[in-house]
Amino acid sequence: MNSDNKTPVLECRNIHKHYHDGDRRLDILNGVDLEVRAGEILAISGSSGAGKSTLLHLMGTLDDPNAGDILFGGTALSAMAKTEINRIRNEEIGFVFQFYHLLPEFTALENVMMPALAQGKRKSSCMERAEYLIEKVGLTDRMTHKPGQLSGGEQQRVAIARALFNEPGVILSDEPTGNLDESTGNSIVELLLNLNKEEGMTLVMVTHDEQLAQRADRWVQMHEGIVTNR
Repeated sequence: MNSDNKTPVLECRNIHKHYHDGDRRLDILNGVDLEVRAGEILAISGSSGAGKSTLLHLMGTLDDPNAGDILFGGTALSAMAKTEINRIRNEEIGFVFQFYHLLPEFTALENVMMPALAQGKRKSSCMERAEYLIEKVGLTDRMTHKPGQLSGGEQQRVAIARALFNEPGVILSDEPTGNLDESTGNSIVELLLNLNKEEGMTLVMVTHDEQLAQRADRWVQMHEGIVTNR
């Protein structure tokens, strides 16, 4: 693991986020300051409602903060054109969620190449990398199966391979083992940690699993919308 590399790849500076529920304002993030260093594994934990998933979505450019800045590679997203933010989301960041979000009518192989197919690339040009990634996550004999024919752990492996397709520098993972039994969850953890070691990718994991958090290079906790230690 590359935790000695201090270069921040992602930074959150005084991030605030709220939503409205009718007349009621719900304050989710209340001034989050956090940096993610290139090549590290960062675990984020905290009780339900602490703002973990909201923070991850903001870091992944899936939503915008109400106040504060998120920097990617040292540049504030607020200073970037929408096309550049979209490029970062599609090419520089990979997402792994608790629920796999695979497309049920497509095979595992097709799901893996979906990030490229969505950009208009030909399936034939994506095949080699998709097959490589399916092999990398240990599903060579399942690549023509559709999600309904795969176990939960196999579906999560497909989702991880899909997240890696565009060779992102950062993987954002929201409860990657939350929907799996302990044994299957452990195998997914080992896969993610090995990918960090072998590929040098930065890995940010939101997790309730303290054993998983303890294996990260750094473990921060959130409470009532702020990072309480970093």
